Amino acid sequence: MSSKIAAGSAPAAGAGGLPKVVIASADGSRVEVYLHGAHVTSWIPAGEHTDRLFLSESSPFAPGVAIRGGVPVCFPQFADQGPLPMHGFARTAAWELVESGRADNGAALVRLRLEDSDETRALWPHAFALELAVTAHGSILVLALAATNTGASAFTFTTALHTYLRIADVHATQIRGLQGARYRDKVLKKDDTVETAAELAIDREIDRVYRRIPPMLEVREARRATIVHATGFVDTVIWNPGAQKGATLHDLEPEGYAHMVCVEAAVASQSVTLQPQQTWRGVQTLTARA
Repeated sequence: MSSKIAAGSAPAAGAGGLPKVVIASADGSRVEVYLHGAHVTSWIPAGEHTDRLFLSESSPFAPGVAIRGGVPVCFPQFADQGPLPMHGFARTAAWELVESGRADNGAALVRLRLEDSDETRALWPHAFALELAVTAHGSILVLALAATNTGASAFTFTTALHTYLRIADVHATQIRGLQGARYRDKVLKKDDTVETAAELAIDREIDRVYRRIPPMLEVREARRATIVHATGFVDTVIWNPGAQKGATLHDLEPEGYAHMVCVEAAVASQSVTLQPQQTWRGVQTLTARA
C-alpha cells in the first residue's frame, strides 16, 4: 500500500518517555503505536469514542519491559515454548519507524521494522528482518506481520499477535466460532480436547491454544461485538487470567481481568521453518460491530 506521510506524524514522547506515533485516518479512526515492541496500544474506530483495545492502567512503560495490553508481538518464541525469555524478545525491543501517515485511501498507516543485532544474536543466533504494518480505517484494524530470513541458514520460530480486546464485562462475553476445534488446555494441562460449546463463555481462567480453527471468530458482548479474522496464522490463543491469577499480576490493575480477553493470532502448535531469503506472512484483522 502506498502512503503519504502526514505532517506532524514523527514520533512523540509517550508514557515513560518512550516514543510513539498517533495517526488518525481521514474518517476519524485512530491508532497509537509505540516503537517499543512495535506495540499497538490504542485503536478507536471511526465514529466511536472508547478504545477497542485493553491497556492495563498498571502497566510499566520502560525499556526492556513488556507492556501489558494492546497488541504485543511475540517472536521468535511464543510463551515459554523454548529457551528464550517469555514470548521472545521482539515485544521489548526498540523497533525502527519506517513510515507513518495516511495512505492514499485515507487510512492511517504505521510501518515498523526490527532486524537482528548483537543483542538479539546473543539470545538467538539468526539473521532476520521483522516488519509490522498497522492500518486503521473505518471500523477495521489490520495488523500484518512479516518475518524474513536474511541469513545463510534456515531457522524455526513461533509467533503471535497477543491481542488484548477491551470488553465491558467478561462475564457477559462469549466467543463464537470455536466449536469443533481441537485445543491444548494450558490450565488443565490437557493436550487434545475438542471444543463443544457454540459460544465459549469466559467464566474462569482460560489459556487455550486452538488449532486450525475457522478463520473468523466473533467476540460478542451485550451491546457490541468484535470480529477477528486471521490468515497465515494456524492457531488462535484465547486467554483470560481469571480473578485469582489476575490478582497476582503486578502490571494488571485490580479487576482488570474482567475488562479484557485475549484473542491471539498465533503460530504456536507447530513452528515455522524459514529457508534463507524466505518470508513468512500473517495477518490479523479486527472489525468493530455494534
